[in-house]
Amino acid sequence: MADPPTILVVDDEQSYRDALAVSLRREGFLVQVAADGLEAIDRFETFRPALVLLDVMLPRMSGIDVCRELRAKSRVPIIMLTARDAEIDTVVGLEVGADDYVTKPFRLRELVARIRAALRRAPGEEEDSNAEVVEVADVRLDPIRHEVAVRGEPVQLALKEFDLLELLLVNAGRVLTRDTLMDRVWGPSYVGDTKTLDVHIKRLRAKIEENPSAPTRITTIRGLGYRYEKPKV
Repeated sequence: MADPPTILVVDDEQSYRDALAVSLRREGFLVQVAADGLEAIDRFETFRPALVLLDVMLPRMSGIDVCRELRAKSRVPIIMLTARDAEIDTVVGLEVGADDYVTKPFRLRELVARIRAALRRAPGEEEDSNAEVVEVADVRLDPIRHEVAVRGEPVQLALKEFDLLELLLVNAGRVLTRDTLMDRVWGPSYVGDTKTLDVHIKRLRAKIEENPSAPTRITTIRGLGYRYEKPKV
């Protein structure tokens, strides 16, 4: 039987960090902890966790900077932990590659649901050996290798960006509602707001559009959702 996944909990409040570690161990996870940003990087290199719970406000190296550094070298799921009034930190965290965020205080059941959903969607999980490469014009997505290329050039995407782009490409030419996108990419148990979707769409456009401020690939269908445009014949 496979070992349970390791979760790296990064928070500078010892009582909070220790309580969360105990709760996650009771849920069946292995847990490592770090008290600041630099220790988080070191622990990540040592233990290679399956998922990182990362507080935004950290000493020595901010959670945003830690997220940016981890994302540069790994696709590991990252869930940001942020204060309820720190909306700008949440948006910035998503822009540098976090897959999700949870505001403090939160219910353990909600956090565990987010963790399990993120782990299910991580590379290597639920891979379908029959999954086919998806190509729409000059955008190519390989679901097995978890690779994306635009005009032949590789593009690095975070996990949720990849899932979102795959769903849009497979349904190219069709309007996908905001609810559909949230349900398929974040799961029906997701309780956050749709700002998360908007941030990920913005990040996707920045990576695949020739002019992100005037997108021609991923277009907004006002009042409904988004559509990936098929090339005109």
